[in-house]
This record gives sequence, structure tokens and C-alpha cells, in this order.
Amino acid sequence: MKSLLAAISLLLFVLEVTAQDSIPPIPKSTFIKINPTTLINELDISFEQVISKKVSLEAGIIGVYTDYPDYVLLDRIDIGQNKPDISTHQYVDAVGLGVRAGIRWYIVPRNNTSSVLPSAGGTYFEPMLFYKRIFYPNENTRINNIDYKNAGDKDVYGLQLLIGRQVTHNRFVVDPYIGLGIRTKIYHYNTYHDNNGAPDLDHGRLVSILPSIQFGIKLGLKL
Repeated sequence: MKSLLAAISLLLFVLEVTAQDSIPPIPKSTFIKINPTTLINELDISFEQVISKKVSLEAGIIGVYTDYPDYVLLDRIDIGQNKPDISTHQYVDAVGLGVRAGIRWYIVPRNNTSSVLPSAGGTYFEPMLFYKRIFYPNENTRINNIDYKNAGDKDVYGLQLLIGRQVTHNRFVVDPYIGLGIRTKIYHYNTYHDNNGAPDLDHGRLVSILPSIQFGIKLGLKL
């Protein structure tokens, strides 16, 4: 009787170990990506961390080295919108920093299970929050032989709802996406104008809330 109980106990132990071994571990992979579609005005680097079979977290940092695209949208495409009192030179030479964070749900996993990231891949949905702070360079203006300094900055807040398809091959990642969103831009500026020889300060604050369309591609590597 004792031998039978011992045999049953051993069999149950083996079955339990076999069942545990048959469940593939979730790879805790980390990817670093760059978005080449934004290089015209900023460097966008992001990190994706897999936390479960169908969920991953994404965080990014943004380095802005010009705000010229915003100048094009405001001054070259005139649809009657209000415009901040900021010069072309300030737009071109603007710099800034930003952060963003999102959570991905892989709703249609890909079929290739031999990839380094078999669980978190394929078609995904991702809500993304971001914030950027843009600093416009000071610009001197001379009025009645006295120099005055024009200054400005901008805060950008936004929400993006993205749909994408992530594909991996060995250590390489290709991540095209499209989406819709909304963003709020808050401009602050102090600009002096010559009013018949007297300085006229335009101390302004402009808030712009508009929908946005996102599309692009990220390229990356597995760390």
C-alpha cells in the first residue's frame, strides 16, 4: 500500500513538473526604437518593455532641435486661425525636450512563433500620452536706439490612439503605425514692436486645441 501511494505521489510530481515545463516562459524582452519619420524636427527614441503575452509598456524621450514644421502649419497654411507673435527665426532655432508613455495591447498576434518576441507582436492598439516643452531663442529688436529682447516658449500636451503592426526578425524590429489624436499647444511670448518710436510690448498667451493624424514607422533592436 505504501509503495502504491509512493508511486502515485511520484507520478503526480512528474506530471506537475511536465505541465510546468510545457508552458513557455514569457520573454521579458526590451526593445529600443527610433522614429525616422520625425527627424525633420526632432529625435524620438523609445523603449518597449514586454510585461505579458499580449501587453507591453512603451516610454520615450524626445529631443527637439527646430520648430519649423509648426511655423509652416501656422504661417504657410492660413485657415484663419490665431497665430502667436513669434518670428520665423525663433521657430527655426527653437529647441526643446519631451516625454511620452503608452501601453500596448496586441490584439492580433503574428503567426511566427520563432521570433525573439513571440507573445508581444503583431497588430496592436496603443493609447499614448505625450508632453513637449519648446524654448524659442531670445531675439533682439532695436527701438529708438534701445535693444529689447523678444522671448517665448510653448507647451504641447497630447493624446494619441494608435494602431500598428510590429514585426520582428532576429533582433530587428519594424513598427509601422497610424492613428488619430488631439493636442493642445500653449504659447507664451513677449514681443516688442515699434509704435512710432515707442516700444509696444505684446505680452501674449495663445491656446490652440486641434485634432491630429499620426502615421510613421519605428525601427529598432532587441537589447
